[in-house]
Amino acid sequence: MISIDTVYQRVLAILNKEQRGYITPQEFNLKANQAQLEIFEQYFYDLQQFKRMRDNNTEYSNMVKLIDEKISRFKKSAALTYMTDHFHFPSDMHKLGTVIYNNIEVEKVDAKEVLYYNQSPLAAPSTTRPVFIQNVDNSSGHWGIKVYPTTINSGISCTYVRKPNEVQWAYTEVNGAALYNASNTINCELHEIDETSLVIKILSYSGIIIRQLEITEIAEAEENKKITQEKS
Repeated sequence: MISIDTVYQRVLAILNKEQRGYITPQEFNLKANQAQLEIFEQYFYDLQQFKRMRDNNTEYSNMVKLIDEKISRFKKSAALTYMTDHFHFPSDMHKLGTVIYNNIEVEKVDAKEVLYYNQSPLAAPSTTRPVFIQNVDNSSGHWGIKVYPTTINSGISCTYVRKPNEVQWAYTEVNGAALYNASNTINCELHEIDETSLVIKILSYSGIIIRQLEITEIAEAEENKKITQEKS
């Protein structure tokens, strides 16, 4: 987990250094959530890219392990609720993993395949060989899966990757100034190693291009300043 207050203070320090003015908490929260989501989506792209590399050496193997570790904190499982004619996805789902029925993995197919299966008695889906189609919608706007045979209307669960919680740098206004409120703050759930990337992306949304080394230097300067103040 990444302290969103630390990120905000670094962003403010760099903006001040670059003489770019002040970013309000509201503006920061919007940009921080946009940056978090972009980095989060990159996890899946990077994982596929590294897995495709045939001549994996120790370094690349470690990258796959590291990215999977980043994603693992968002992995969940849940029983799916049946309504109308299909099972609804969990509200926090980002990517679907494995669909399960009675400890059996349910195969994903498309609507055309279901048509072919149902035309053949030997290949038709059954409770021991169920299948599903994804992203079924109904009039209420609930997305999910439809399981075949359609007599199955309970006992379906799935593994999935949930969405990151929206970050929030919370504050209380005192004499016109925003005073940090730790109790209502929601920190960033990304892996700690991505803190610098988060800062860089937020700054890029503010029109500032900066090198990673500059952030390290500014962070060290701020830390030294804080230590000096504490000792004085």
